[in-house]
Amino acid sequence: MPRDTIVIGGASGFWGDSITGPLQLVASGRIDFLVFDYLAELTMSLLASARMKDPALGYATDFVGVAMRAVLKDCLAQGIRIVANAGGVNPQGCAAALKDLAEELGVDVRVVVVDGDDIMPLLPALRQEDVRELQTGQALPEKVISANAYLGALPVKAALDAGAQVVITGRCVDSAVTLGALMHGFGWAADDYDRLAAGSLAGHIIECGCQGAGGLHTDWEAVPDWAHSGYPMVECHRDGSFVVTKPEGTGGLVTPATVGEQMLYEIGDPAAYVLPDVVCDFTQVTMQQAGEHRVEVSGARGRSPTPYYKVSATYADGYRANGQLTVVGFDADRKARRTAEAILERTRGLFRQLGLPDYSATHVETLGSAWSLGPHRTQVPPFESVMWLAVTHAHKQALELFAREVAPAATSWAPGTTGAGGRPSVVPAIKQFAFLVDKSRVQPRVTLPDGESVTVNVPDGGMPLESPSPAMREPWLPVAAATREVPLIALAYARSGDKGDISNIGVIARRPEDLPLLMSQLTEEAVAAYLAHLVTGRVTRYELPGIHAMNFVCEQALGGGGMASLRSDPLGKGMAQVLLSMPVRVPVDHPAAQEAWRR
Repeated sequence: MPRDTIVIGGASGFWGDSITGPLQLVASGRIDFLVFDYLAELTMSLLASARMKDPALGYATDFVGVAMRAVLKDCLAQGIRIVANAGGVNPQGCAAALKDLAEELGVDVRVVVVDGDDIMPLLPALRQEDVRELQTGQALPEKVISANAYLGALPVKAALDAGAQVVITGRCVDSAVTLGALMHGFGWAADDYDRLAAGSLAGHIIECGCQGAGGLHTDWEAVPDWAHSGYPMVECHRDGSFVVTKPEGTGGLVTPATVGEQMLYEIGDPAAYVLPDVVCDFTQVTMQQAGEHRVEVSGARGRSPTPYYKVSATYADGYRANGQLTVVGFDADRKARRTAEAILERTRGLFRQLGLPDYSATHVETLGSAWSLGPHRTQVPPFESVMWLAVTHAHKQALELFAREVAPAATSWAPGTTGAGGRPSVVPAIKQFAFLVDKSRVQPRVTLPDGESVTVNVPDGGMPLESPSPAMREPWLPVAAATREVPLIALAYARSGDKGDISNIGVIARRPEDLPLLMSQLTEEAVAAYLAHLVTGRVTRYELPGIHAMNFVCEQALGGGGMASLRSDPLGKGMAQVLLSMPVRVPVDHPAAQEAWRR
């Protein structure tokens, strides 16, 4: 019988997350479902490469060998059901490994597999149809390593309906592991779009591990006990409302600010957050403190999904290497830059002697010099600077030569050079290629413990997305003639994320009444100008009045983004920190003007 409240714990935000997540959530004795998110675009390519070397691999081995070894018996004893996208490109192999572990532990477990996301067989036809990359318009590359559609929650629901104690999926949207559990537990229909949007938001908030409970919070010093950071739980109700919390006695912080930051993480238009099961509207979501480390969330709305799945493909494009050196002393930044320039000049000369072409791309940063602040950094020269020199080339031989020429700089040029740390590794340059495919061409399946494979019917109707232009309020300026300049961090929280070469920066006013003041100064033009040294494309501002926030979507912002970027921050984790340094003006009697702020 459907229940009135379901509690779900988010145990992992990526492949490599801490074992403390599943341990503390299971030990709490409060959860009905334990969900894991393991897969990023780069992870899929690594798993595809692993399976090419060994057909038994291609899944997130930590799920079986670490997480399930630690908590499977306790989960079964408590009746906790598990949903994980740990299957990667080989969910059947992951299930087989888990069954072996269960036999070793002396327990019986009913494992159901979700697959059908691998669309590699469709690529010849899609190439003939001239499919194009979503952001760049690039044609489909020849050397595709993996191509997986982001499946939704309906196959997860089907697996749980079939009695699964553990559901292992391949590629699905991160929030689907949570939404599928809620659709199963509450009996939500596939066209109950408001509730599907609410369940998707619950999944979005817990899909990144500690980030949903104080991790990466702007006011990091206010977050206690990092060593025992709590992993998030959602107490979900049948009407779609839910409370975000964490296990009692753990570290971290659950407030509207920390939960709001996570809601804004890696989204675009908040009125049209596109998922396979529903198009979500988060603009009217509200958050209220409902007790210590308890935040009540409501107000998500949804409408019918589009007829497409998003596909994330990865392909090989030559090779890459990163070289680092630490330089100490006066003018460290200039010495580090000259070192990088000398390495490039020397190796280019060697390439010419060997008949090799030039680098396909190079990128130099000096970490410790506030490189990411660009023209806004202070003029005090750093005393330590780390040279970051990233390069790509079509030929592995060329980068092996480059790798040999980094360490000699430690005895050749700048005084105070140290920290070479051995030769850089030369690895294949794997890049992402995202596109859309009609849902009717993809067939999700669930495989039951007896080997029977059952197709899952997913509605393939809906309308292509037509995103409305973002609403803009009338500018508002302080009435007071006397103002003072403070950094944005004095007035706002912020968090940034990535989608390909797009960085989104969510900005939440610390005080709701400050939102008009912020909107008058954080215009699209002003933000684009402040970030011009990092962002070369369009900046679009969206509003979320429910949590007195804005979301800035910055295009061509990450040097190609993700696997293609040569930056030290290819995922834009620091973009919000840069924007928080932006000066804004407040009346002299504003509370922020009374505090001492240092950029």
